[in-house]
Amino acid sequence: MAQNEQNSTYRKLSIQVGLNGLSFCVIDTITHKILAFEKLIFKTQLTPYLMLKELKEKLGDQSGIGKDFSEVMVIHKNNMFSLVPKPLFNREELPNYLKFNAKIMANDLIAHDEIPNQDIINVYIPYTNINNYIFDLFGEFEFKHSGTVLLNTLLNQNRTTSEPICYVQVSDREMEMMVMSEKKLLFYNQFEYKSKEDFLYYLLFSLEQLVMDLEKIHLKLFGAIEEGDPIYELCYQYVKNISVFVPSNPSFTLEQMENESIDFSILSAL
Repeated sequence: MAQNEQNSTYRKLSIQVGLNGLSFCVIDTITHKILAFEKLIFKTQLTPYLMLKELKEKLGDQSGIGKDFSEVMVIHKNNMFSLVPKPLFNREELPNYLKFNAKIMANDLIAHDEIPNQDIINVYIPYTNINNYIFDLFGEFEFKHSGTVLLNTLLNQNRTTSEPICYVQVSDREMEMMVMSEKKLLFYNQFEYKSKEDFLYYLLFSLEQLVMDLEKIHLKLFGAIEEGDPIYELCYQYVKNISVFVPSNPSFTLEQMENESIDFSILSAL
């Protein structure tokens, strides 16, 4: 028992919460080894109330995730966010940044993260019921928006190239799309799709709005995608510079990063 208590000093838990599913990852902060990983994909999109119920069941059972951690991180994955240029950011105006993108309730907490080295603030609505439960369970913890984690990591992937790159993280029913050029962020958004044609529509429409040349842009897909998949083959008909991409992370081995079941965002937050 004493050995487990000692080990808990170095165990960090990262939880990604979204209406389409939950992910859990535990690492040893000394060895940077992944100790446990679990992923739960909901058959249909849930409400925040039902998502919390699923989270309680998962953290309450004997799933191997454990109870004792030195650090806990919660990643909120939702489309209730807005990116604001840092020079225009005002803490007193948080609801105004979101009112065109999300339905805001009077009791909603509005949070914000800074995207390092980009002069961008991500303003978003976290799931308050999730935060309250995690605090009751573990005490103090840190939370971020999934977009913050993704952007921060991907913007550091290609500091040497100025060519336009479009990254898309593919997951079940969801896609997160980011476009950068000249080492600067041009676009980030999340879309829900039901078919490969939906996926292609969001991709091409976004690139068209950004006036991107399909002959020149590099499309890098990652997550739940492989060469030869229907989505990959359909995109290849329109964008020839396409590849499946394994984001680099100096904290983890390539073998760990290539485990397709592990969400990239959850690893990047650890």
